[in-house]
Amino acid sequence: MFSATLSTQDSFAITFAPLSLDEIYALADDPANGAIVVMSGTVRHQTDGKPVVALAYQAYEPMAIEVFRQIAAQIRTTWPDVNRVVIHHRVGKLKIGEISVLVAVGCPHRGEAFAACQYAIDTLKHNAPIWKKEHWADGSSTWVSIGACETGETNC
Repeated sequence: MFSATLSTQDSFAITFAPLSLDEIYALADDPANGAIVVMSGTVRHQTDGKPVVALAYQAYEPMAIEVFRQIAAQIRTTWPDVNRVVIHHRVGKLKIGEISVLVAVGCPHRGEAFAACQYAIDTLKHNAPIWKKEHWADGSSTWVSIGACETGETNC
C-alpha cells in the first residue's frame, strides 16, 4: 500500500446501475479545484472492424475497490494537490453507447488533473480484476481481461 492518505471524500464503486456524468462530476467537485477532468469509457459499436452488439463486464469487487484505493493513494503521492478521486465501473451487460467506466480527478491545476486522470484509467485497466465479454454481431462472444489493454492487444 502507498503511504499517501486517502481522502474521505474520494468515491469508488462497482455497480450494475447506469453511471451518471453529473453524479461523478459532483463527487469530484471541491471549492479548491481549478479543474475537474473526467474520463468516460463507453461501449463502441466495433473492435478492429468487427461489429460489436454489446459488452458484459464482471469484476471481483473487493479487490477492484482496493485497486481503486491504491490508485488514489498513488495519485496523492505523485500529485499531492489533488482534492478528489472518483472511480466508478459498471458490471453487467451494456449496450452500445452506454458508459462502462467513469474516472474523475479534481485538482487546483489542469495539468495535474489531466495527468492524474490518465494515470488512474491506465492503471485501472492494467491492475483491476475486471473482465469484459465482447458480444459480436455474428452471435459469437469473447472474454477479454481489461488488463490485456496494457499488453498491446488491439481490442481494448
